[in-house]
Amino acid sequence: MMKAAFRADRRVRRSAWAVFAVSAVGTALYSAPAYLTGDPSQGRIPINPDVALHYLSVVVHALPASLLLLLGPVQFVPALRNKYGKLHRVVGRVYMVSVLIASVAGLFAATFSVDGFSVQVAFYLLTAAWLYSLVQAYRTIRRGRIQLHRIWMIRNYALSFAAVVLRLFLVLGLAARSRYDWLSFEDVYAASVWASILVSAGVAEWFIVHRTLKPLARSRRRPGAVTPDGATTVAGAGRVSA
Repeated sequence: MMKAAFRADRRVRRSAWAVFAVSAVGTALYSAPAYLTGDPSQGRIPINPDVALHYLSVVVHALPASLLLLLGPVQFVPALRNKYGKLHRVVGRVYMVSVLIASVAGLFAATFSVDGFSVQVAFYLLTAAWLYSLVQAYRTIRRGRIQLHRIWMIRNYALSFAAVVLRLFLVLGLAARSRYDWLSFEDVYAASVWASILVSAGVAEWFIVHRTLKPLARSRRRPGAVTPDGATTVAGAGRVSA
């Protein structure tokens, strides 16, 4: 029975990962081409006509953001991570640089956005959390704290994935707007931006607690279990360093 439950859980995890990966790749491939043309009218984001560099900042934000959406899913596959450690590290560095570039450009783009104050504040907070989680992920891996590094990267990619969730909320919001005339596009967009950030961050924290911290705590309670920092648990003695 336990084996059947394990297989069922594994199928659920694989299916969830497939949906997650396909939606990330689909969003990236849908968004990026519009910013390779150099034509502002092809973009997905309204451009401020009074700021000459606004379109450029949107392009410099959108292209690295699309790249990191593509890279993220493979970084969370344990088999690939364990078998191709060097490739995992190289892809991780590219991902981190992409976040840095997209964040800086995104700050400029948000500052001169024509989408309203509420959207500007949302993107400022998103960028701050994006950069903070990236710095923490970098610090923890440099110190060899692999489990904490993974936790911070889950948080960081969840914020990256907010771009995917935003599209979903926009579709739902526009469907609602077609039924309720009092809803403006500006209201729908602002609500979708905030919802995408909060939902993405909330799901990440749920995943961290239920899929990372709780299993880790259970494994540490088992006698003879090896913790991520190399210590061994002994019945009645807790952690014993090797």
